[in-house]
Amino acid sequence: MKKIIYVLFAAMALMQTSCQNDPLEDIDKGNWNNERNVLEIKFENQVGNAQVVRVDDQTGTINLAINVDAVPNLSNIVIKEIVLSYGAKSSIKEGEALNFENAQNSAELTVTSPTGKSRKYIVTASSFRETLVGTYDIDNLIVYGGTGPEYGGGAVLAMKDKPWIWSAAEGPDKELDNQLVFEMTGITEDGNTYGKITNTAGADGKYADFVFVGTPVTDVKKFYRQIPVGEGKWLRNYATGTITFTFADGTTKVGTFENAGTENLGNGSTKTIAHNAFAFNLNGTDDWSKIYSDYDKFVKKPRRFWIDVTKVE
Repeated sequence: MKKIIYVLFAAMALMQTSCQNDPLEDIDKGNWNNERNVLEIKFENQVGNAQVVRVDDQTGTINLAINVDAVPNLSNIVIKEIVLSYGAKSSIKEGEALNFENAQNSAELTVTSPTGKSRKYIVTASSFRETLVGTYDIDNLIVYGGTGPEYGGGAVLAMKDKPWIWSAAEGPDKELDNQLVFEMTGITEDGNTYGKITNTAGADGKYADFVFVGTPVTDVKKFYRQIPVGEGKWLRNYATGTITFTFADGTTKVGTFENAGTENLGNGSTKTIAHNAFAFNLNGTDDWSKIYSDYDKFVKKPRRFWIDVTKVE
């Protein structure tokens, strides 16, 4: 009986001690927590993700890009979102702004830990302009295609150089007086730009129908109508380096915007871009029975397609 009473008193004493000394008290008060980091930060009209670096215990850097076409200057750039380490506080909060309109295009913010330690971040904003915006003349339509390029079946050909395999009234040459006009209308939450594209028909008022008139007659718009006629939408993804074109019916095509240079295609084939080009990878089907023919290169096994352009304004 004495042993039972002793155990009961011991249990009661332990309970009282536990109530008096909360093991979570130090955690709740943050007495252990010296963390003072910016984990994520996002500004209005920011393009892409900010690069956050902890230099040492007292300092850090944040580098980002702001779309200057959407703001009059860099003097009042508002923070949309800031994520800090647990329990930390920032001297600049969401909804407040920083002024980058100075020689260094920089500003400061300080993050303080629950224990009172601080880290000062130098935030630098570079100016971003969407280089795609503007008007482009279409110069040429070029196809790399063919079954068995390792056996000489591949070739890089301008569509206009093969007029007999296209409609005389609506062949690819009808695209060569067209202009592409890119307008930017916004930036996604991921920092990707988007806007409207207008593909004007030019002086002849025509677009190519992309119908191969050889044997057999074949509509190949699925390969070569990569940019909408009239008006459409575009989205430039800076993470993947791609541009997505959206047509009026909601279908999309994905390509890239290439600068001047020479592209090595393998097996002795190259493609030289004089100014710029919109390039698209195509998925044709090998046809060994048609190797070396125009039908094989343009209809059965097209591999890559370029719309050569020159920016005029």
